[in-house]
Parts: sequence; C-alpha cells; structure tokens
Amino acid sequence: MGDPKGFLTTPRQGPTRRPVELRLRDWKEVYEDFSRATLEKQAGRCMNCGIPFCHQGCPLGNLIPEWNDLVYRKDWRKAAERLHATNNFPEFTGTLCPAPCEAACVLAINDDAVTIKQVEIEIIDRAWDEGWVTPVRPPVRTGKKVAVVGSGPAGLAAAQQLTRVGHDVVVFERADRIGGLLRYGIPEFKMEKFRLDRRLQQMREEGTHFRASVDVGTDITAEQLRADFDAIVLAGGATAWRDLPVPGRDLEGVYQAMEYLPWANKVQQGDIAEPPITAEGKHVVIIGGGDTGADCLGTAHRQGALSVTQLEIMPMPPQHRTETMPWPTYPMIYRVSSAHEEGGERLYSVNTTEFVGDEQGKLAGVRIVEVRRGPDGRFVPVEGTEKVLPAQLVLLAMGFVGPEKSKLLVDPGVEFDERGNVARDDSFMTSVEGVFTAGDMGRGQSLIVWAIAEGRAAAAGVDAYLTGRDILPRPINPTDRPIS
Repeated sequence: MGDPKGFLTTPRQGPTRRPVELRLRDWKEVYEDFSRATLEKQAGRCMNCGIPFCHQGCPLGNLIPEWNDLVYRKDWRKAAERLHATNNFPEFTGTLCPAPCEAACVLAINDDAVTIKQVEIEIIDRAWDEGWVTPVRPPVRTGKKVAVVGSGPAGLAAAQQLTRVGHDVVVFERADRIGGLLRYGIPEFKMEKFRLDRRLQQMREEGTHFRASVDVGTDITAEQLRADFDAIVLAGGATAWRDLPVPGRDLEGVYQAMEYLPWANKVQQGDIAEPPITAEGKHVVIIGGGDTGADCLGTAHRQGALSVTQLEIMPMPPQHRTETMPWPTYPMIYRVSSAHEEGGERLYSVNTTEFVGDEQGKLAGVRIVEVRRGPDGRFVPVEGTEKVLPAQLVLLAMGFVGPEKSKLLVDPGVEFDERGNVARDDSFMTSVEGVFTAGDMGRGQSLIVWAIAEGRAAAAGVDAYLTGRDILPRPINPTDRPIS
C-alpha cells in the first residue's frame, strides 16, 4: 500500500477534456495530457484491500493494486510489466473500456473510485515512450500452424499468445486493413489508430502473419483452412446488426451505424478524401442510446451536422446506484460521454414508428411517439405524444444480435447455442474438432475487455489441444459472466 491515507486525503481527479470548440476541429483524442505527479498521487488512493473486488470486476484479472502501488512508488517500468502480465493491449482497454473495475472498487462503496483506467493508460503510454514495449519472440517453435479468423481484440489477443509460445499463426481479416472494430468501428477521437498500428508492428516482429482482404468461407473455404492448419480460432465478432423494420426503412438516408462509421476512419487514414455517407449540413437522428450511438454522435458533430438527436426507447437512467444495481455490480446510470458534451439532444422513452420520405423518395423525417411500460412489460404508446423530427440522415445503433451465419460458420458445421452464438466447451473448442472460438462470436455483443480475456483463454485451449501443455494463462471460462 503506497499511501496509507491516500484515499482519505486525496480526492479523485480524472483527465481534463479539451475544450469542445477545439476538439470539434480535429479528430484527435479528446483528453488533455495528465501530469505524472498527479497520477502518482491518484494511484496512491488505492486502498490495497484485503479482497480487491476490482479483480472480480475486471475479466482479465488485472493486478490493479500492484501496479497502482508501483506507480505511486515511481517504479513505472515494473508497473508496465505487471500490467502486461494479464493484458496484451492495455492501450485498447485504457481508452475504450467502460472500467467495470472502477465500479467494483471497494472505495466506491461510499466514495469516488480509484482512477484505475487513467493509471492504466498512463502506464502503457509511458512504456511505449520509454521503449519498454519490445517484441516477445518464442524461444522454440512447435511446428504447429494456427489460423485466426478475425482481427479484432479477441483475434489479436489469441494470435499474440499463440505466437509467443511457438506456433505459426496467420490472422485473416476480410476488411482491407487489420484491426476489426478497433480499426473501423472506433472513431479516431476515442482511440487514435497509431495505438493499434504500433501494436500490430510488435506482433509482426514477434512472428504473427496478417492477411487482409480475405473473406474466409468465400476467398478461402473452411475446408481449405482446416486442411492447411492444425487449429482454427474463429474470432469474427457479433456483426449481425439489429434492424428496425418500420415503414420507410428502405428510404435513402437510413443506414446502420456500421455502414456509416468506417467511412470516417477511412478518411482519417488517408484512404479516401470524402465519406460517401456524411452528416454534413443535415439533421441527424441516431436510434440507440449506447456507446455506438455516442460514436455516431461525435462523428456527426465533426462532420458538421445541423442538429443531432439521439433516441432511446428505455427511460432515462438514474443519476446514482439504486437497490437494483448494488455495489460491486456495474451500475446502469446516466452517463455523459465526450460526444454528449459536444452537443445534440437525447430523448428517452420514445419509439420510432416510421421513416418519413419527401416527394423525391428521400428521407425527410422520423415519426416518434412517447412510450411507457404496460402491465405485461411491453412498451405502449402514450396517446397524443406523436411528432415528426426533421432528418436527412438516420443511423441505427441498436446493437448486434450475434454472428453472421455465413459460410465461415455454416460450412464447417459448427453448432450454435440457444442465443444464436457459436457454442463452445470449457476449452473454447466448438462442436468441430480443432476449431475454437473467442470473443463476441461465441459470447455475444460485449466489452473489449471481455474480448481480450476470451482471446487469451481460447489461446490456452488451443495450445493445450495442440501440445498437451498447460503454460498459457486462462483468465475466464466460456460461461463466465460479468458482475453487472
């Protein structure tokens, strides 16, 4: 325990966001630099609890009290080693994870939680700056070949773990660049892509091979892949999006969030000059109140939308924990992201009933109505509350219903569970011998920290299957669920 009175004498202090009028002019991450001295004091707030519930809140089992103490004592290099002991990509979680560890912090019972996420990102940023992050090459080669299908956080974590214990790993990605949702689903202002690119370079130097623009199941059949590799890890994510089949759905101007967001990233990467779908000069309506909706919101602001309205069918969440969300569960409370600070309106307890077109057959508005819960739990409209919002662009950000039932899954004959996800056993192997799955494809839509944890756990299952060894850490079981 670094400072025995730190949690009593030092108030929580988080990073400062850049002024809205400045950050809307660029696509850089929204936070100001955080001073090293301030961070060391923040790390000293960690109580070194007898039972650190932050471990339970984190699917990776991050050694949070240890690296907090090391930062407080100014031993940053050792802190980086402890951070990497459980997490392949702390810069991804440090920027993107909603921090269930902080919700489970013992200090959060009656005070503000330790700034765990900020300590994490500052550790890894300094580790890169100081040159402490280097390739970890395998001491021996097993001669076994593993294919990883999908290059999101689960696939990358599995690939890195398997490469480091001596397997020859090839990562296949159907998009034109490696990274999955990290590349094309996460806006630049939430995580600049240099963080992803330098990690991919480390993996290449370790021996992992990447093949982009390859749609497994079409460009390469599942049968070919099984013939060429000793094991396969399916990590293609839960990419079957939830739709909204109401009148006017086929109007020009109504798009899924993942039809919209990738174009902005392609512009930032210099691949194209202008996005084919843009919010510039338009009234925008986003349907869905979650993180993807907020990503669309911030993107629309930067593209110059006239107005942005975000709709959510659920009621407005409470400001604080209630009896139904006790500590240490992750509380579903009202939160204001950086994108929400930048403008726009949020409407709760509303349902979309129609997309309204103009005489040319283009989108002109969205018809909505207020709703409430009926006796049977279903939403029922409130009479007299119907209205039309002007809209030339509607973005559907209502989540995903599971993996696409493409040739990648159908041809090898993997079985699915009752939720429509790829079924797997305790080793993360599917119903097909030698074929494993990790991340949202087997778990369903979830958090980035769960994807990395699943990738690590699936890698342990693959290595044990190929060699009979038990040398890779396995942070979770397939049936584990968060404490939220």
